[in-house]
Amino acid sequence: MAVAAFQKFNCFVEDLAEKKHDLGTDALKVMLTVTAPVATNTVRSNITDLSTANGYTNGGTAATLGSSVQTSGTYKLVLNDVTFTATGAVGPFRYAVLYNTVGTQPLIGWWDNGVNVTLANTEVFTVDFDGSAGVLTITSPA
Repeated sequence: MAVAAFQKFNCFVEDLAEKKHDLGTDALKVMLTVTAPVATNTVRSNITDLSTANGYTNGGTAATLGSSVQTSGTYKLVLNDVTFTATGAVGPFRYAVLYNTVGTQPLIGWWDNGVNVTLANTEVFTVDFDGSAGVLTITSPA
C-alpha cells in the first residue's frame, strides 16, 4: 500500500489522556472505506465501512502488536502488517482506518491510498506498517 503519512484523528490525544486506549493491550483493527475520514471523526460508527463480502469482514482485520515500548520519554507503537485477501470483488476503498475495538470503538488514525482500489478474486491488499519507525510515536516535552 503506497500511502500518505499517518493522519491522526483529533480525539486521539484526548482519548489517550482519558484512558480510552491501552495501546499495549487493547485489540486494534484496520477497516477499509471509500469515504474520506475527517479529523473530527471520533468513533468507528462515524466511518462508513465496507460491507462483509468476498473475504472482507465489516469492522476490518486485527492489527496485532509488534511492540509497544517507551525509551527515554518517547513511546513507539509498532504493529504487524494487516493483509486483506479477496475471495471475490472487494471494494472500492481508498482509506485504511485504525481504531480501538474497546468501548465506544474510538478512532486512532488513517492512511490515504491515493486512489480507489477494488480487489479481484485472490488479490491481496496489505497495510504495510513501518516496522522501524512504528505506526506512531509520542514524545514528552523536554
